[in-house]
Amino acid sequence: MESQLRAALIDWLRADPALDPINAIEEESPLSASPPWLGIAASTSADWSTKDRIGREVRVALELVMRGDQAADDAGLVTAIEQRIAALPSAQSQFELASAQFLRARAQRRANNLRAHLIEYRFRILANPTE
Repeated sequence: MESQLRAALIDWLRADPALDPINAIEEESPLSASPPWLGIAASTSADWSTKDRIGREVRVALELVMRGDQAADDAGLVTAIEQRIAALPSAQSQFELASAQFLRARAQRRANNLRAHLIEYRFRILANPTE
């Protein structure tokens, strides 16, 4: 279910016109995209099942890599990413999203005038019942 959530999340983010300034939105760090790009840095899952449904608590860390001098210039894209994740529909084809919660964010200055923003979320999902 973790992989299904990752794929749904990437598709959802790619479909947002507010994120068009991002050159690549990928499940991993893109190999040849120039900044800005967004990728899943890491994810992990644990059991969150109920008596009658399989469930997972999935933690996802997204990394936004930007280039430039002013850290404040990144705020618009970071906000747009957070708003898009908050609007992720609960009904998905292979699972139901029970909750999505922002956990923490971290900003880091890197070499060559790069900046990275790590944004972490917790998703609680339940498998769709079989028919």
